[in-house]
Amino acid sequence: MSERMKWGVLALWSVLFLFVFLSFRNTGVARTPSASMPQVGSSTASIKKSNQQHDSFTLKPAADLLLRPEGERKAGALASFVEGRSFEENGEIDKALEAYRKVLNVDPGHSKLASRVAALLIRQDDFPQAIDILKDAIKANPNDAEPYSQLAVIYAKYLKKTDEAVDYANQAIALNPRDIEAYQRLCEIELAAGEEKKALGVLERATKVHSDDAAFWTRLGKLYAAILFKSDSQPKPDELRRVNDVFKKAAEHADDDPSVLKDVADYYAASQQLKEAVPLYLRVLELQPDDANAREKLASSFILTNQRAKAVEMLEQLIKQHPEKYQPYDLLAQILDDEARSLQRAKQLDEAKAKFAKVAANYEQSLLINPNHAGTYLRLAELLLGPIKDPGRAVKILTEARRRFPGAPEIVYYLALAQREAKQIQQAVATFEEALHEAELDQDTEIVNAKFYFNYGATAEQAGLYEKAADLLRKSIALDPANAAEAYNYLGYMWADHNMYLDEAEDMIKHALQIEPDNGSYLDSLGWVEFRKGRFDQALADLLRAAKNMEHEDAVVFEHIGDIYLKLNRVPQALEAWQKALVLDPANKKLSEKIDGTKTTISKGSPAKTNPTQ
Repeated sequence: MSERMKWGVLALWSVLFLFVFLSFRNTGVARTPSASMPQVGSSTASIKKSNQQHDSFTLKPAADLLLRPEGERKAGALASFVEGRSFEENGEIDKALEAYRKVLNVDPGHSKLASRVAALLIRQDDFPQAIDILKDAIKANPNDAEPYSQLAVIYAKYLKKTDEAVDYANQAIALNPRDIEAYQRLCEIELAAGEEKKALGVLERATKVHSDDAAFWTRLGKLYAAILFKSDSQPKPDELRRVNDVFKKAAEHADDDPSVLKDVADYYAASQQLKEAVPLYLRVLELQPDDANAREKLASSFILTNQRAKAVEMLEQLIKQHPEKYQPYDLLAQILDDEARSLQRAKQLDEAKAKFAKVAANYEQSLLINPNHAGTYLRLAELLLGPIKDPGRAVKILTEARRRFPGAPEIVYYLALAQREAKQIQQAVATFEEALHEAELDQDTEIVNAKFYFNYGATAEQAGLYEKAADLLRKSIALDPANAAEAYNYLGYMWADHNMYLDEAEDMIKHALQIEPDNGSYLDSLGWVEFRKGRFDQALADLLRAAKNMEHEDAVVFEHIGDIYLKLNRVPQALEAWQKALVLDPANKKLSEKIDGTKTTISKGSPAKTNPTQ
C-alpha cells in the first residue's frame, strides 16, 4: 500500500472510531455515577497508588470507554469495510470479498454493500453466492429496492430466467417507483424476451409517476424514442406526441440545467422539430456561451433537414422578439454564410455578394451585444479578408480583438494577414513576428505550421526582405515538403523576378511542377526563369502553355509573353499580348508606359527596346 493510501486509511479509521465512540457512548456504554464527583483525598493509600503508577500508563481502559459486545462488533465491521475497500482498490478481490462478508455478517441489511459484493461475485461467475447475499439483504431490509433490482439483472442477463427477472424488477419498482433505473431494467428484460408491447407498458407506468427529477424524464424519453422511432420510417403522430410529452416534462423540470436542455434540444432536432429545438439550443448557448457542440448541432440540424429558409425566418423572428441576445445573430450569420457560398459556387456572384454583406452585418451586431466572444471576431475577419475583400475593416476588427484577448496568437496571426492585404506591409512583418513569439510562449504548435511560414515569407518578400523571405519559405517547405508546391514556386519566382540565384530558382520551380505538373502559374514561373537565363524560345513555349492552363486569363502571364515576343523581335505579337494584359489590369501604369513607349519607337522608325523589364 502506498504511503498516501496508508495515511488515508488511518485518517478514515480515526473518523470511524470517533463516530463509534460518540454513537455508543449514550446507548451501549456503562456510565459513571452522576450524583457527585469524588472528593480529592489525602489518604496514604491514594498517595501510594499515585506513586506506583500514573493513570495514563494504565493498560486497562477506563470504565466509561468500554464498548459493549454489540458496539465491538460494529466497530469491527467498520474496520473490515475499510480493509475491504483497500483490498478492492489494490485488485485483491478475494480478500475484499472476505472483508465485506464480515461486514454483512454484522449488518446483512446493508443493501448497497450487498449489491457491491454481488457485483464482485458476478465478475467471478459465482451467481449462487451473489443471489444468496442479495436475498439475505432482502430478508434483513425488505423495503430496500436495490437488491431486487440487482437480482433482476442476474436472472435476466446471466441465468436467462425471464419470469423471475420480471418479478424482481416489478418488486423494485413497487418499492421505489421514482427510480428510472428500475424501469429501464424491466424494459430491457421485456425487449430481450421479444415483448415490445410489454416494454412499452412498463414505460407507460413510468409516465404516471410524480417526479421533479429532470433526468428521470430525459431517460424515460430516450427509452420511448428508442422503441417507437424506427430508422426506416417516420414516427406516427400519436407516437411523436407521446414522446414529446415526456421531454416537455424534462424541460419543465430542467431549472436551467444545460445538460438537460441540450438532451431535450437534441431530441427535437433529431425528430426534425426545429421550432422546438432552436429556443432550447439558444438557451444552452446563453448558459454556456462557449459550448461549440451545441452551436454545431444547431447549425447542422438546419443543414441536414434542408430547412435553411425556415431556419432563417425563425431566427429573424427571435431577433425581433429578443434583440438583446447575441446568439441568434451568430447562428443566422452561419446559415446565411452557407447560402452565400452556395451562390458563389453557382457563379451567381451579385447575389452572393449581397448575402455575404448580410452575414457580416449579423456578426457585427453579435459583437456589439457580446464583444467577449473571440470566435466571432475571427469568423468576421475571415469573411472580410475573403469574399467581401475589405481588409481595412478586418484590420480594425482584429485590432479590437487583440486588445480584448491579449496573448491569443491566432488573433495576432489573422491581424498580420489583414495588414498585408491592406498594404500595411512593414507593419504586417512586425505583427507576424509578434504572432510567432506569442505562439512560442503559448506553446501553440497548431498555428506555427507550414502555412504560417508561407504567409510570413510572402509578406517579407513584399516588404523587400528577400533573404528573410527565402529563409521563411524554406521553413515552410521543410515542415510539409509533400504539399509545398506553392512555397517552392513562390521562392523560385521571387529569385527569377529579381534576377537572382537563377539556378536555385529554376530548381525550386521544377520541384513545384513535379507536385503539380499542369499548374499554369508554375509554368509561368518556369518560363520567366528561362527568360532570365536567355532561353527565349523555350520560355515562349512554356508561357504559351501556361496561358492555356490558367483557370482564368492572367495579366502577368500575357505581360511575360509580350516581353518574350519583344526579345524575339516579334513586336506586333508583343503589343497584342500586352494589350490583353492591360485589359485585365487597366491600372497597371508600367504596362501602359511599356506599350506607349514601344509604339512611339516604332512610329519613329527606331528598333524597339528588346529588354523592357530591365
